[in-house]
Amino acid sequence: MAANRKKSPRKADIAQHLDTIIEGDCIRAMRALPDACVDLVFADPPYNLQLGGDLTRPDNSRVDGVDDEWDKFDSFRDYDAFTRGWLAEARRLLKPDGAIWVIGSYHNIFRVGTAIQDTGFWILNDVIWRKSNPMPNFRGTRLTNAHETLIWAAKSQKSKYTFNYRALKTGNDDLQMRSDWEFPICTGAERIKDENGSKTHPTQKPESLLYRLLIASTRKGDVVLDPFFGSGTTGAAAKYLGRRFIGVERDRAYIAAAKKRIARVAPLKDDDLRTQPSPKTAPRVPFGAVVERKFLKPGAKLYSPRKNHSAKVRADGSLYVKDGETEIQGSIHKVGAAVQNAQACNGWTYWHYEEKTGLKPIDFLRNKIRKEMQG
Repeated sequence: MAANRKKSPRKADIAQHLDTIIEGDCIRAMRALPDACVDLVFADPPYNLQLGGDLTRPDNSRVDGVDDEWDKFDSFRDYDAFTRGWLAEARRLLKPDGAIWVIGSYHNIFRVGTAIQDTGFWILNDVIWRKSNPMPNFRGTRLTNAHETLIWAAKSQKSKYTFNYRALKTGNDDLQMRSDWEFPICTGAERIKDENGSKTHPTQKPESLLYRLLIASTRKGDVVLDPFFGSGTTGAAAKYLGRRFIGVERDRAYIAAAKKRIARVAPLKDDDLRTQPSPKTAPRVPFGAVVERKFLKPGAKLYSPRKNHSAKVRADGSLYVKDGETEIQGSIHKVGAAVQNAQACNGWTYWHYEEKTGLKPIDFLRNKIRKEMQG
């Protein structure tokens, strides 16, 4: 009986595949990789468009759409089985705190979303990529399809996934990054073309989309797996941003184009890759350290943003408030919550100290200490 058993693919050393493209079927290729070896998966799977014939413009010229064999499945059942197969492998390959991004159109993203949850991932966000230059609806029978959807999910509900909140907020002019992102579709010099001037890949994604995604959810040196590598957008963005990548692709023409493209990318210098640190990863600084360093001395007054509450700093780093018969003493957070009759308070952003230029949050002093700690 043992002789008839199907052998499993030999698990490869991950190091030999870093910054390379594996040629072959995505599920089979992923099965040959070891458990928990990548930090992020970005997947742009087949859309299964189910096209019923050629699409033409009003002048009867043919639209160069997606009609490749890799996008064709016999039924939704076949597509679902394929989706669950590669998602299961992707989840196995992710480290415990890893995450996945999957992009799709209305043709497939809802089926993929169900499979993501059924496979055990924990959905964090969906992001709408709004195309600033979408292809028109030539037949005038439906709304112009001007967006695609990305699903961002952690490996599990317990995963401590990477999210560089502050880096995104800084790049968005100090506004929280929203879940609707606007980028143009690939045109002009960014579009990879063959020697005849035709598009190499019909669904090439803009590199700026991958740039934001990698800044948002990876760190320098992280390994990003793309099981549908296509023309290499993930690899190009990863190399530029100092990340490692593993690509899987079965089409040799796509692989050749991707290799040429990635070879032309000059990675950023280490110093230029530094981003605003996330509050979760920044060194912990207690308020007592601010007092010990004499950035605020005992007896100094702190104020609420509108100066309707004030408190005195004490030598042990506690705050003291006396309001008529009421006396409150405790941490910056406890006292901040008490004066507002609130359940909780972030004392670092609530309490302010006074300078000649006006009130400044004490968080400014904490960040000053953090910069010194980080060199």
